[in-house]
Amino acid sequence: MGDVAGALGPLFLLILLGAGLGWKRLPAGDFWPQLEKLIYFLLFPAMLVATLATADVSQVPVARVALVLLGVMTALGALLWRLRQQLGLDPAAFTSVFQGALRFNTYVGVAGASALHGSAGATVAAVAVALMVPVVNVLCVASFIAAGTLGPASLGKSLLALVRNPLILACLVGIALNLSGIGLPGWSAQTVGLLGSAALPLGLVAVGVALRPRALVRLDRGVWAANLLKLVIMPALVLVLALLLGLDPVSRDVALLFAALPTATSAYILARQLGGDAELMAALITGQTLLAMLTLPLWLRLVGG
Repeated sequence: MGDVAGALGPLFLLILLGAGLGWKRLPAGDFWPQLEKLIYFLLFPAMLVATLATADVSQVPVARVALVLLGVMTALGALLWRLRQQLGLDPAAFTSVFQGALRFNTYVGVAGASALHGSAGATVAAVAVALMVPVVNVLCVASFIAAGTLGPASLGKSLLALVRNPLILACLVGIALNLSGIGLPGWSAQTVGLLGSAALPLGLVAVGVALRPRALVRLDRGVWAANLLKLVIMPALVLVLALLLGLDPVSRDVALLFAALPTATSAYILARQLGGDAELMAALITGQTLLAMLTLPLWLRLVGG
């Protein structure tokens, strides 16, 4: 447990630092929303490009990692949809539960993978992001469409945002640079690398700032269902499937890490824009982020990470 706690502990402390800064409203004004945009549109994409453009992706069992992560994600999405009537949730609440059960915090995932397994972990994490981000965005937007919470105008904006998603574009650019053999020539490698190195610490602090402690008072069946699926059932299924497919320890640990991550803070914005239950989404983001500080080390300790 010592190695896992030593790797993840500093990440959680950065999140708690952000929570304290958010509570004190330091810095004031629109500093944090603007910083989140900088991280999302520039720094984190730079980190993905820097990793994917130069990584030896041939060392990653991409097909098996995809089968484990995407297979479980889509299966749980289908199961959740089938249980919609039994959950007794209105359409807006259901879309927030759907996001809470399937989305994942990429900042914590990539930072955790790097802390646990260095550059090898970062490479597998970048591959996981490239695989999961497009799929989870399509599934979540589809849930809003199927639930009927958005009109034609919002649908068009959602599809356009999906095509322009900076993380998806960064993954495509990084993979193209890698496969073409161009990589990051000259000073571009150091420049993009420096930009990317700022993404994770700032991203983790921003995660903490986005937490809404007041939302924790909401503890209805939607909260319990999403938390159970995201923090218990998904990592359990991923771990079983990873062991059955014989993933190497690094790929197994990173797959388990991504499966056990709390939901993404960006889900709150999507809930507000597309007619979801924003209050429920805030409760899920805050609760899962805090709970994951306990559950993530336990899952990784289970496999001796």
